Amino acid sequence: MRLHILGICGTFMAGIALLAREAGHEVSGSDQHFHPPMGDLLRDAGVALHEGYSVASLHPAPALVVIGNALSRGNPAVEYVLAQGIPYSSGAEYLAREHLAGRWVIAVAGTHGKTSTTTMLSQILEQAGLSPGFLIGGLPLAFGVSARLGQGPFFVVEADEYDTAFFDKRPKFLHYRPLSLILNNLEHDHVDIYPDLGAIEQQFHYLIRTVPPTGHIFMPTDDDALERVVKRGCWSQRHYFAPPGHSRGQALWRAESLTPDYSRLLLTPPTTLGSPVELAWPLCGHYNVHNALAAATAATDIGVSLDDIVTALGALQGVRRRMEHIGEVNGVEVYDDFAHHPTAIRGATEALSSRMAGNGRLLAAVDPASASMRQGVHQGQLAIALAAADHVWWHQPPALRWSPEHDLVTEQTSICRSVSEIVDGICAVAQSGDKVLMMSSGAFGGLGTLLLRALVDIKAPAGGGGDALSG
Repeated sequence: MRLHILGICGTFMAGIALLAREAGHEVSGSDQHFHPPMGDLLRDAGVALHEGYSVASLHPAPALVVIGNALSRGNPAVEYVLAQGIPYSSGAEYLAREHLAGRWVIAVAGTHGKTSTTTMLSQILEQAGLSPGFLIGGLPLAFGVSARLGQGPFFVVEADEYDTAFFDKRPKFLHYRPLSLILNNLEHDHVDIYPDLGAIEQQFHYLIRTVPPTGHIFMPTDDDALERVVKRGCWSQRHYFAPPGHSRGQALWRAESLTPDYSRLLLTPPTTLGSPVELAWPLCGHYNVHNALAAATAATDIGVSLDDIVTALGALQGVRRRMEHIGEVNGVEVYDDFAHHPTAIRGATEALSSRMAGNGRLLAAVDPASASMRQGVHQGQLAIALAAADHVWWHQPPALRWSPEHDLVTEQTSICRSVSEIVDGICAVAQSGDKVLMMSSGAFGGLGTLLLRALVDIKAPAGGGGDALSG
């Protein structure tokens, strides 16, 4: 069958393309741009790519057009599909019908940590020899692809609460029918769709309604919003994990950090698996421990051993754009992270700051690319979220609907109207031992590449790091 995918270079739709190609279909797709890594992945998989949405890409007519949620009425390709009566589907509908039917679906939902948790769980199942299928909203370094069919019964899917398509405004996750469901956390986000937290809780309630009575739900002990959701009705078995520093209750898995940066842990598994065990792993930060406990709890439920869980966590390779170390120049290290919500921003900055242990400074650059950030829904929380950084360069694009100059004015904050201004500002003060953390849900104007090139020419600022950033 020949499929054409509209909006193919988004992480989710690229995953759909990879699964369809692996299943033996002829796959082509259209998008505005084909930036790496997804553009390169698609080309390597033999997917024919068409830049722009010309109807020429739909000649001859494919058997099915899969339409991404970034497209809407008025798009020339969408209008042509409708006018010509070409069969079409959303990505979530196609995934559920063609690749999830008959599988043991493990869905990972929540406001934060979906990509990392899905990756961790997939690596744990791989370590256990279960060869899971997966679709991840990012590029896991251990696998080199964002999606694959796998060979066993298990399929791990990142369960996004964003809407499905212009013709289906339900969340994507309502299509997946999981037997195992991780509910990682729940906060207000996606304000272009959900006016408040209650509206999101309603959709998570619907998601729980799709889990059968033989299914299992995994959630933390410390999330009030998730507790409100399950109290509205839950017909499946619930299992809890306890993030560090929170009530243990009936938690199956617990963890305590042995280091300030959470890079060495004491893991306490269910008594049926064994005794507490120490774990040294390559990740850091409280939020990554939370994600790991969620993955471990779900893995335990399907029979994975303690040894396989600990081995997989100790060998994690991470995900592109999740605290990804993208380079070091003149002793200045640069990290790229997808954080775009105050909770995620705080988690990322505190994690990297704790790893530095007073050696050098944390320089942060933030781009308000998401709808929630552009509309300023969380503006009152951002100063606190960025408190761990020694200095912050805040991007103020023209589309921003609020003024950082009013809400984020401190001696440690610079408001910049262009990416080049951020590059110049960082290079003016950066010195060996500093770490730069870029945070954006978008491309950030290629800041990482531009910054690494510019850092080649930096010289140590007069007076040392403290003087250079004062005032």
